Amino acid sequence: MGVFSIRDVAPATGTAGLGRRGAILTLFLNNADIRQVLDVGQAIDALEQAYIALAAGDGVCRPRIDIEIPTGSEGKTYRWGTMEGGSAGGYFAIRMKSDIIYETDYSGVRTIEKYCVAPGTFCGLIFLFDTRDGAPLALLNDGHLQHIRVGADSAIGVKHMARGDARVIGMLGSGGMARSHAEAFARVRPIARIQVYSPTPEHRNAYAQEMRETLGIETVAVDTPQAACAGADIVAGCTDAKQPVLHGDWLEPGTHVTCIGGRPDESAFARIDVALRLGDAPAPRGLPEFGLDDEYLTYAVGSGDGGRRAKRAHGTQAEGRTVRLAELVSGPARGRTSPDQITFSERGNIQGAQFHAVAGKVYEMAAARGLGREIPTSWFLQDIRN
Repeated sequence: MGVFSIRDVAPATGTAGLGRRGAILTLFLNNADIRQVLDVGQAIDALEQAYIALAAGDGVCRPRIDIEIPTGSEGKTYRWGTMEGGSAGGYFAIRMKSDIIYETDYSGVRTIEKYCVAPGTFCGLIFLFDTRDGAPLALLNDGHLQHIRVGADSAIGVKHMARGDARVIGMLGSGGMARSHAEAFARVRPIARIQVYSPTPEHRNAYAQEMRETLGIETVAVDTPQAACAGADIVAGCTDAKQPVLHGDWLEPGTHVTCIGGRPDESAFARIDVALRLGDAPAPRGLPEFGLDDEYLTYAVGSGDGGRRAKRAHGTQAEGRTVRLAELVSGPARGRTSPDQITFSERGNIQGAQFHAVAGKVYEMAAARGLGREIPTSWFLQDIRN
């Protein structure tokens, strides 16, 4: 089953879209366009459908692949990252990122920073296609969509694994991801309080004020990560930290944990009773041994031995205690079985399945509203066989 099928969508009107099949215009959608149409609740629904379709064999994706090349500047590396996937009778998308990455110390924490061209600017694009005729439908900035889809992922974990009465969030981090996570969690649980910690007081104070104003949720800035976790029903790590940001002795019985930046330390993983992994990218056809659960794969210039000495990206993080989303919603597998269990959720290596699902939904809504800049589709086509 296709997650988003044109058969279920009325043809768009106006010059910004002539329906998917036979379209003569491709849209460029920037973050402002996407912000007008994409709601976190829609993203949660779209992603959950896409993951179930993937598990049923009606979609496909691969893990993220990074290529790293020295820049010639000490401590800085060029990284090209892509992830892609599509669904039967629906959409295909590839998300592409061009970054200069480097590490820095920020308030005593080692973080990974990035930019494109100059600090403060970034290059991330999603190229969306119709899987029925191959038409290039849209190019989208990935910034706002990226924040929404990651928050939505974590909210799916909360929806299926956190206690039904979870009301308090312990937020580690105060950036864009911390904002989208708070909004997403509030869609699936009756959140009444957020306790936020980040190393810079002005950042956590600004976050607290913004969440009070935009979400209407009591939000307090605290001075330590332990204080953020105290009494929290949901703990979320949303930082750029390279080292673990969550320690096991900070977790209270019944807590649900998710970390998309930084990670729990080994003592925290040891306390997890059951974990949810949203899915796994399938192995290539005829190569079952390539069915890795690594979150991403890295190819690098100058590795010499193909990178065999380098540390691999993590795979399943709570081995032996993990259920998959498709098993949870359709089979006998069980998630949380008592209010005192400590639970955990992670996406897996199915980023490619996210972008065709969410970008497809954005494209449909934006085309229907006449949003975006129009590019002749013929500019992307040629009469020389490739």
